[in-house]
Amino acid sequence: QFLGSTEVEQPKGTEVVRDAVRKLKFARHIKKSEGQKTPKVELQISIYGVKILDPKTKEVQHNCQLHRISFCADDKTDKRIFTFICKDSESNKHLCYVFDSEKCAEEITLTIGQAFDLAYRKFLESGGKDVETRKQIAGLQKRIQELETENTELKNKVHDLENQLRITQVHASPAGSVTPKSPSTDIFDMVPFSPMSPQSSTPTRNGTQPPPVPSRSTEIKRDLFGAEPFDPFSCGAGDFPPDIQSKLDEMQEGFKMGLTLEGTVFCLDPLDSRC
Repeated sequence: QFLGSTEVEQPKGTEVVRDAVRKLKFARHIKKSEGQKTPKVELQISIYGVKILDPKTKEVQHNCQLHRISFCADDKTDKRIFTFICKDSESNKHLCYVFDSEKCAEEITLTIGQAFDLAYRKFLESGGKDVETRKQIAGLQKRIQELETENTELKNKVHDLENQLRITQVHASPAGSVTPKSPSTDIFDMVPFSPMSPQSSTPTRNGTQPPPVPSRSTEIKRDLFGAEPFDPFSCGAGDFPPDIQSKLDEMQEGFKMGLTLEGTVFCLDPLDSRC
C-alpha cells in the first residue's frame, strides 16, 4: 500500500523520515474515516531506478532514478513500513515516499541498496559514456528530423511557386506578352547559382551593373538559407543538447552522496491502530 509522498527539507535523516511518516499516517487515518482506501501499488526495482506502478494497468505513477535516492529506511518494530527520500527531477525538491508492505520492508530497502551499488558500479565502469552517447544520439536524431521537416517545407514552397509560374505563363502566352526565357536562367528568371563561378561583371538586362556580392567568410561555410551544414561526424560538444553535461554532473553528484540505509522506529503515532 502506498501511503503517499510528502516534501521534506533534507535529503537524509531519521527525524526527517519519521516526521514524514507521522504526517502520512495521520492523513491515512483521516482518509479511512472518510471511507477512502489506501491505494495498492507495484514496485519495480532495478539498476535504472524504482518504479511505482498501478498493479492492474501497469501504468507508471512515479519513476525514481537511483542516483536521486539518498535515504532509505524501514521500521524495525513494524515490519510493514518502509520509506525512501528521492529528489524530484522537475522541481528538485526532496520527496519522502512511504509504503506499507506485507512484512517485507527490510527486504525491500536492502534490495534498493543493492540496486544502488550495482548502478553506481556500472556508472563508474562506463565513465558516464553510456548516458552521454544516448543523449548525443537523441540530439542528433532530433536535429535530423528538424532538417528533414524544414527540407520538406522548402520543397513544397518551391513546388507551389513553380506551379504558380506555369499558370501565369499559360495565361499570358496567347497574348504574346511573355518573352521566351533564356535557357541560361531558371524558372525565376535568375542566373543559376554556382559556388565555383567567380563574381560576374555581366550587366543585367537593363544595362546596369549588378551590386557587388559580399564576400563569404571562409571560416564558416553556410548553405543557401544561411544555416551551417549539418555533419554528424564533425559536431562539437556545443552542438549537442545543453543538458548532457549537467545530466552527467547530476548523476555523479547523486552517486557520490551515496544511499544511506537505516533501520528506525516509525510507530510513534498512537492513532496507528490496525483494524
